Amino acid sequence: MYLSIEAFIQEAEKTGKRLSDLMIEQEMVQSQMSYEEIWQLMELNLETMEAAVKAATEGEGVFSPTGLTGGDAIKLKKYREGGKTLSGDRMLQGVQSALGTNEVNAAMGVICATPTAGASGTLPGVLFSIKDSLDLSREEMIRFLFTAGLFGLVVANNAMIAGAVGGCQAEVGSASAMAAAAAVEVAGGTPRQSADAFGTALGNLLGLVCDPVAGLVEIPCVKRNAIGAGNALIAADMALAGIENKIPADEVVEAMRQIGVSMPRELRETGIGGLAGSETGKRMKKEIFGE
Repeated sequence: MYLSIEAFIQEAEKTGKRLSDLMIEQEMVQSQMSYEEIWQLMELNLETMEAAVKAATEGEGVFSPTGLTGGDAIKLKKYREGGKTLSGDRMLQGVQSALGTNEVNAAMGVICATPTAGASGTLPGVLFSIKDSLDLSREEMIRFLFTAGLFGLVVANNAMIAGAVGGCQAEVGSASAMAAAAAVEVAGGTPRQSADAFGTALGNLLGLVCDPVAGLVEIPCVKRNAIGAGNALIAADMALAGIENKIPADEVVEAMRQIGVSMPRELRETGIGGLAGSETGKRMKKEIFGE
């Protein structure tokens, strides 16, 4: 079991193995399953992500039972078709996938929690954004998920991944950092660059609170995944350009942990503070659940 990011980065540098291979090897030891079994399970995760994105971008899209969220992935798809985006089509393709995945989650559909349901759109957002531009094979897409999982495992063991424990920095923040690191590997970057991308992405979202309106994983959760995907792509590009993150990745994780335990309960998924505590947020709660 790798207890730190630095430990598996050094292992990769020493052995010349890819980070995704280290994750598979560790999973084989922990689960006592074969390489083929583990690979098939991860491919199932990928298929689940693909199905969610497809469901959200067909017809009129998907809508939650509350009516608070839904249909935005379709709106973005139509906007992209106009060819005059400000962020660039590849970036918005990722945002579209991120929004769509979380809309499916809010609509009680099947998603892959990466690392949580509330953050389930960030990884597929990044993966499906770079799939075509990097001409990723099926194998590379699955390896992307293994690499992301390796970083996420350390975060879960050394800090937290639940908004109820550490705020949304622990959910979308972790997912964004995991996606950034994985994007670097499939783009041909070094293990050290993956760590730099991870540290940059997580550092950018430190302090992000978890303030779900009416206690539901809809507002602002769905749109925060869009931000998580965009942040990951930017952090990955910076790392691939040779820009180092001066604070080591493990120290960024520890900073996130400290911030999380210091965060007041009103900002940790209780639906009390932040946007949930706004006048409109409280009104929405009353409209859904009554007095």
